[in-house]
Amino acid sequence: MSRRTVALVTLGCARNEVDSEELAGRLAADGWDLVDDAADADVAVVNTCGFVESAKKDSVDALLEAAELKQSGRTQAVVAVGCMAERYGSELAGALPEADAVLGFDDYASVSERLRSILAGDGHTSHVPRDRRTLLPISPVSRAASARPVPGHGDLLPEGVAPASGPRVLRRRLGEGPIAPLKLASGCDRRCAFCAIPAFRGAYVSRRPEEVLAEARWLAEQGVREVVLVSENSSSYGKDLGDIRALETLLPQLTSVPGLDRVRVSYLQPAEVRPGLLDVMAGEGVAPYFDLSFQHASGPVLRRMRRFGDTERFLDLLGEARARVPLAGARSSFIVGFPGETEADVAELERFLVEARLDAMGVFGYSDEEGTEGATLPDKLPADVVEARHERVGRLVEELAAQRAEERVGELVDVLVERTEDGRPVGPAGHQAPDVDGVTALTAPAAPGSFVRARVVASVGVDLVAEPV
Repeated sequence: MSRRTVALVTLGCARNEVDSEELAGRLAADGWDLVDDAADADVAVVNTCGFVESAKKDSVDALLEAAELKQSGRTQAVVAVGCMAERYGSELAGALPEADAVLGFDDYASVSERLRSILAGDGHTSHVPRDRRTLLPISPVSRAASARPVPGHGDLLPEGVAPASGPRVLRRRLGEGPIAPLKLASGCDRRCAFCAIPAFRGAYVSRRPEEVLAEARWLAEQGVREVVLVSENSSSYGKDLGDIRALETLLPQLTSVPGLDRVRVSYLQPAEVRPGLLDVMAGEGVAPYFDLSFQHASGPVLRRMRRFGDTERFLDLLGEARARVPLAGARSSFIVGFPGETEADVAELERFLVEARLDAMGVFGYSDEEGTEGATLPDKLPADVVEARHERVGRLVEELAAQRAEERVGELVDVLVERTEDGRPVGPAGHQAPDVDGVTALTAPAAPGSFVRARVVASVGVDLVAEPV
């Protein structure tokens, strides 16, 4: 019998990318052939995003596009996995009959068996959505003993199954670049009023340090030179392992992994950033980069969001980071139009943005997410007001980011070359996160995967041009 083929189509964030590579590792270990194009696969697995409406629409479009292949190509089945599949389960299956099955996170450990059953025509009964926070103990330190599956925490292959080389990591890379995400944890214990993620991702669960290190070594053997540590909240790492300072211990160990030249930390909660963590992030081998989840700068709005901080506290935090790493990059995301937001609140956010000198900023207009506290709040703003504020703040951050890039002309940067664009080597400098921030183009040839020390000679919007030194 010929071997079955499967293609994984990934939408959403870097955390989803890790989850797809866990699924790929499981499938490859069980005899499936992985292909890049869904048209060449017996089964197309779409790893969906369920964060905001635009992401949900993209996920549905990807499922419908894959379903069309069943009429004209090799594809026999289309399967939805990921956050949208977990969040809506049987509801999504009923609304989208074009998908042959909707699998939840609890199906990941037996994904090969599930796909073979679907291909055989046995189908699959989709799960009924539930709040995954209720599936683990309330006490973080009691969670390690739970057998509940957590996406991206496949960790080790079962006995008798091993990859061709390297440690027994349950992951199969779906790309070949020199940068890869590395999952620290899944889930979140915070209760931000606008966010539905904890309900379908579950309570916070850290991966054990030895598992993170084993996967980092494996990635380095695959040619990765920079790992990006991802989770819903990296600054909480270790709290369920009995060590809230576990990240301070882990980072120096990661930077010592042979072959890894840079470790980047993402998704930090300002309320949890400790002086000791800032000290370690200023160390050798850690990217000079602070990804801080501010969301707004007006104290009253942040309280309604069930968040910490205000303009002055956030500026103080940025000042502490820059005191340790003067040329560090900083990025954040912001929501405008939250219920009860006033013109004075928007003006306070704009004041913060001007003074903060962030390198990269994402701005989102608020919309209700079912199951969140925000959806129940009074004082909702009209849609046209939210859109106007979104456009207004969006124009400001575009201008500010371009100004910040221009300020970097003359600085020395370390660029990791990812690819060639328009004949020039291109990749992120230390202060630029891959895929989400700007990039730096070099004026002289350099091979993908190489680190190049260069001096910035020009800026083009948020992007930089640098001359090797």
